[in-house]
Amino acid sequence: MNKIVLIVFSLSLSAFSFGQAQIGNGDLEAWETVASDQEPVNWNSFLTAGGSLSSFAANQIASSTDVRPGTSGTLSCKIWSRSTFGIIANGNVTLGKINMGSTTPTAASNYNASITADANFSEGMADAPDSLVFWAKFTPVSGGDLARVKATLHDSYDYRDPEDATSMTHVVATAVLNYPTTNGSWKRFSIPFNYSGPATGNTHILLTFTTNEAAGGGSGNDEVLIDDVELIYNPSGIEGITNKNTFVSMDNSLNRIHISSSETMNGDYEIYDMKGNVVQNGTIASELNFEHKTGMYIVVLNVEGQNYNFKIMKN
Repeated sequence: MNKIVLIVFSLSLSAFSFGQAQIGNGDLEAWETVASDQEPVNWNSFLTAGGSLSSFAANQIASSTDVRPGTSGTLSCKIWSRSTFGIIANGNVTLGKINMGSTTPTAASNYNASITADANFSEGMADAPDSLVFWAKFTPVSGGDLARVKATLHDSYDYRDPEDATSMTHVVATAVLNYPTTNGSWKRFSIPFNYSGPATGNTHILLTFTTNEAAGGGSGNDEVLIDDVELIYNPSGIEGITNKNTFVSMDNSLNRIHISSSETMNGDYEIYDMKGNVVQNGTIASELNFEHKTGMYIVVLNVEGQNYNFKIMKN
């Protein structure tokens, strides 16, 4: 429930800057006690739900030590569905607030919403990400069921999901995916944002993971594990400040960066993530081991006082 206030980090290097926002506690490593159970910091579940039936909410969220491959983290988020008298309550974790208004899962009074006046139940987002990336392990009781993720960039309005007629007019962009079982393994998903409006100028993002694409769908004990949620930005203007005689590429099969040039490349390098953090540095070499999490990075080569910048993608 407690929200993380993101500090925007700005860095100037030759001609580019970082400052794009990320979702607080996107790696789902930080957890807090809520109603004798736990929620991930910055996220909300049925434990902090509102609405006329919120007193009947049961816990459907927990931390898990089952984490995606290649991460240095130790925790992920597990949500699961439950069945009560034949009614399925989907597992649900969101950046907004869950409203429980009816025992009928598809009723309009059941929804998640950004409560823009309350930072505990909303996530500010004025930047324009290109895509949403996350890792998931989905284990449905019935193999044909689909889990769901939906991220909506919206303006300063208490947008709700599922949308009502008014909420639709406040949408700036949406990234949504219904995905099948991952067959007992972790899988990385990348979903582009569709900036079709009709609104412009987003101020918030509502992001929700659920165990089924339909309210009340699936079976009791469907389970989704979620890890390393990230917003991807494709920086503009980077290609224009590269050195045409030098090439930098990412070999994801070997976790190795290759640097080749027709010029002498004596100097140092730094590698930045999209938050402006230096994740690796050292002396320039033709091959550099690079074992970091999935995402976009900027490689900066400093040769005789001149910086050359290159964009790479780590899968």
